Amino acid sequence: MQPVHAMSHPLLYPAQMKARDVGVRWQMEFAESIRAHVLAVPEVASWPDIAALFERAASKPRPDWEWPVLACRAVGSDPSLAVPGAAAIGCLYVSIILVDDMLDEDPRGEHLRRGCGPTANIALALQAAAFRVIDQAVVSAERRAAVTSSLAWLALATCWGQDLDAQNLEGEDNYWKVVRAKSTPFYGTALHVGALLGNAPLEVAAALRDLGLLLGEVIQIQDDLTDTFQVPAAPDWTQGRLSLPILYARTADHPDRGRFMELLPQANDPGALREAQRILLRCGAVSYCAYQMLQRQRQVRQMIDGLSLADPAPIRNLWTEQIQPLIRLLSTRLGPGSGDEPIPAELMALME
Repeated sequence: MQPVHAMSHPLLYPAQMKARDVGVRWQMEFAESIRAHVLAVPEVASWPDIAALFERAASKPRPDWEWPVLACRAVGSDPSLAVPGAAAIGCLYVSIILVDDMLDEDPRGEHLRRGCGPTANIALALQAAAFRVIDQAVVSAERRAAVTSSLAWLALATCWGQDLDAQNLEGEDNYWKVVRAKSTPFYGTALHVGALLGNAPLEVAAALRDLGLLLGEVIQIQDDLTDTFQVPAAPDWTQGRLSLPILYARTADHPDRGRFMELLPQANDPGALREAQRILLRCGAVSYCAYQMLQRQRQVRQMIDGLSLADPAPIRNLWTEQIQPLIRLLSTRLGPGSGDEPIPAELMALME
């Protein structure tokens, strides 16, 4: 396969362009470049079902698919060099979601339309396509091998994590075991691949991978909090999966623990769900999650400060981009005037 034409980048746009216009144009060109790289794989281009499925996924904003490009920019290289890495990450993302929906019996899953067998086959095809896309990267043979090894680790680790998650294990130790197997490899690999394609020193690429793994833990906690405050109840309430705030409310010694356990089986009832969500705030579950996130925030800052990055801003901004949706959610549904407990100060401190 021949390399796909490189995309433009907002840093190359005229200075007088408005930031919003640059952002919109960047998103459009990024999505188009990702699609072009994946459709340049002959087997994908000649397979209408898989091509249409990937195009549909790529048509939505996918900030985490951009992580390889951000890492490449951070190490001082042309961001377009990392677009094949972003396309590979996109392929693996869709593959993971297809399987995860089957394991979770998600009512929105593609398997309900296509059947489990055909969906599993497409998931396998997308995993393979991720490696074929890397053939388009303009990089040395040694770097290409390192990139494919990193992607293989992501695929294998995530499969193991999905299997652990489906077992509905108990306890906080198992929670972190599942998170570090299922959730964090995606983010660590995304930064690692981008740095490798940007020809960063191997030790810098490895450090960015470690930073991505840590950010992945933050994202998982943030996802847990977001899911637990959704209405109607998210699967974390009904399927017994490990969720840090629910786990805390179930196991910590607090006055509302008995009532919380009574409410858990009733989470599909709006009134019971609302009461259980209030208990999460009152019992310290949200504060505990915020504490865990704050600890990792400090580590992330220290790691960034310790790296000699040409442009650390893209990596620093990842933190703010991940935490803002959670703050907005809690401010809207559980903030002043809602009649609920106040948002913990620890959580608000994450924005500082």
